[in-house]
Amino acid sequence: MHSFKILTRVELGEYHFIEYRVLVFVFRGSLERKEEVMIKLDIVNQVADKTGVPKQKAEQVVDSLFNAMKEALAKGKRIELRGFGVFVVKPRKRGVGRNPRTGTEVPIPAGKTIRFKPGKELSAKAVTS
Repeated sequence: MHSFKILTRVELGEYHFIEYRVLVFVFRGSLERKEEVMIKLDIVNQVADKTGVPKQKAEQVVDSLFNAMKEALAKGKRIELRGFGVFVVKPRKRGVGRNPRTGTEVPIPAGKTIRFKPGKELSAKAVTS
């Protein structure tokens, strides 16, 4: 008969793996609170509810907005949305990473990345909420 016990990270460090069979499950995030996630469908529903347009039309609007943003960022353009924030394409330096399986060094080429800087109103709203 096998017995099971849930261990904290500290307790796990105290186990001698030679003496015990230990099966480790890693939980991403926190078990105490469930983080709320908003998906595109939630945005579509809010647009439809607040404007009174059918959901199908609201979905077209949201898709058009996202496509326009993707195209602008792909061209390297900066997107400024007053009261919300700024999306900017920035260069990323080349570097060296590691293959997690073998531990060998792997070159990471230079590239571009998208950064978002929240605006003052969005930052203030997030802090007071």
